[in-house]
Amino acid sequence: MNFDVAIVGGSFAGLAVARGLTQALGPDIRLAVIDRAVPAIEHGQDSRAFAIWAGTQKILDGLGAWDAIRDDAETVTAIEISDSRLDDAFRPALVTYDARTDDGSPAAYIVPAASLAAALYRSVADDPAVTWFAPAEIESPRWDETASELTLRDGRTVTAALTIAADGRQSKLRDAVGIKTVGWSYPQTGIVARVKFDQPHGGVAIQHFLPGGPFAILPLAHDRACITWSADNEEAARMIALDDESFLGELDRRIGGRFGAITLDGPRQSWPLDLRLPRRLIAPRFALVGDAAHGVHPIAGQGVNLALRDAAAMIEILADAGRIGLDFGNGTHLENYQRWRRFDSMMSATLYDGLNRTFAVDSMVMRAGRGVALGMLDRLPSLKEMIIAEAAGVTGDLPKLARGLPV
Repeated sequence: MNFDVAIVGGSFAGLAVARGLTQALGPDIRLAVIDRAVPAIEHGQDSRAFAIWAGTQKILDGLGAWDAIRDDAETVTAIEISDSRLDDAFRPALVTYDARTDDGSPAAYIVPAASLAAALYRSVADDPAVTWFAPAEIESPRWDETASELTLRDGRTVTAALTIAADGRQSKLRDAVGIKTVGWSYPQTGIVARVKFDQPHGGVAIQHFLPGGPFAILPLAHDRACITWSADNEEAARMIALDDESFLGELDRRIGGRFGAITLDGPRQSWPLDLRLPRRLIAPRFALVGDAAHGVHPIAGQGVNLALRDAAAMIEILADAGRIGLDFGNGTHLENYQRWRRFDSMMSATLYDGLNRTFAVDSMVMRAGRGVALGMLDRLPSLKEMIIAEAAGVTGDLPKLARGLPV
């Protein structure tokens, strides 16, 4: 079966690219989406939630997905950062941000992963320009000068002018095409749990830096929250082995009873943490988006924002190429995509890695130094506004969708 573009990976970035291309080019493009599972089902039990920053919210709105997400999105009213030991009697917020951009609009929303996946999936599920291969797995990929050819395990073959790998940080297609990566594993495990408070959280997001790793409270609708926790491997193994009551007790120690009693509101999940950056984002008739293009530490919750900025850039570049009849898989437009997205990926990965390493050092001298630096930052409102604008993805060389413009 012949297509213009084959998208491998039906998660957030892959679905966003599919939606944006069908929206921009309509029936003039033929898309294949290949995934090992049906995306809406795969994410149904996902306890994760994401900070969707302002630029990303504009992307989702431009793709027509935000209306389906809006009711599940919790507006972040403030962001607090603290840095103390777990047993400290007093854990002050060293920095507090008003979570609004210069025009007064919200800088961020917290959105459940399942809601984001379902909205993007529904936006393309019935589009006649999209042919679905799910559940399906690629048995053998092959590239030549004219096309990519993906043979599926069931014997079907998908041929496309361009293949986009959106199959995660352990991307098999990235390896198959010969793109090397640099990176390392962290001595940390990510733990996620969704909880319900019996007191209002007021939309406050909290990032508490502990010696083993950052502990974040991301507010969800109806006084729920997503706890995103990076703990050293030994501590994480102990936490994962606890029964629900004991696990909640450990959460309460870290939350400090701030929002009253807590109960679990979904399954606990965990995964090893690593950093993975490819040396290139493109190859002949091939491109990377999402976690396949940058597996970063979750410390700042920016992974999905980077992924959707990749998607927005790819949509814009391919839409422009398609409108003038260029070959989707061969041309300077793919080089332009790599130049556009590589710097953002590398700088973001370096920043998040540095933050994780800096706050993981548990010494009196380092903690005092961090306290002084954060205290000074809290007294510089203009600098805090600049940091929020950068985090919100409303500065720099942004794709049209991230600026609220149609492609």
